[in-house]
Amino acid sequence: MPDRFPGPAAQPEWFRRLAALPGQLQATELSRFGPPPGGGGRASAVLVLFGESDHGPDVLLTQRASTLRSHPGQVSFPGGALDSGDATPEAAALREAGEETGLDPAGVHVSGSLPLLYLPVSDYVVTPVLAWWHTPTPVAPVDQDEVATVVRVPLAELVDPANRFQVRHPSGYVGPGFSAGGLFIWGFTAGLLSRLLELAGLDRPWDDSRLMPLPEVEPTGWLVEP
Repeated sequence: MPDRFPGPAAQPEWFRRLAALPGQLQATELSRFGPPPGGGGRASAVLVLFGESDHGPDVLLTQRASTLRSHPGQVSFPGGALDSGDATPEAAALREAGEETGLDPAGVHVSGSLPLLYLPVSDYVVTPVLAWWHTPTPVAPVDQDEVATVVRVPLAELVDPANRFQVRHPSGYVGPGFSAGGLFIWGFTAGLLSRLLELAGLDRPWDDSRLMPLPEVEPTGWLVEP
């Protein structure tokens, strides 16, 4: 933990609701896909980073480059596979976020990790790492061949019922979606955000019968619902 972290008492009440979730949840409360029985899957971690700016509470998201073979153009949390040099999933999430967005980890306090979740389509076992951005610094794509956009998405836009809907994939998948921060958010990222906002009591009632089509992208790369 960086020395300059002001302590949990300095965190706003809305984030303290989120910070209380690590250690309190089962994987089934976040996803229909738990880790494969008997192990397996490639270990990875994502940084679910909340902060505050002039537009109020927000979360850091990235959009993958449209030229990538895997999940082109999809919105995601910063993160990726664990490397041999990563001591923990938390370290991996911070390292990947720095490599993708230029994030300074000294300004981040990790509140804890959520249960392992599984992405069958890519065989990733993901540790979501929930964190507070107590000292924000500028962020932007480090390599635009990998990350097209880095956005601090306001929570006010995420919870606005006008920006919420369900997404139907040609495979039959149906799950939450958001239109916020200039991004179309769905799949794993939208599913996890939707559950976290709900469990922390930060969401608002929305019309889950409203369906929106997916943007035109290469379909083989899409992630499935948590």
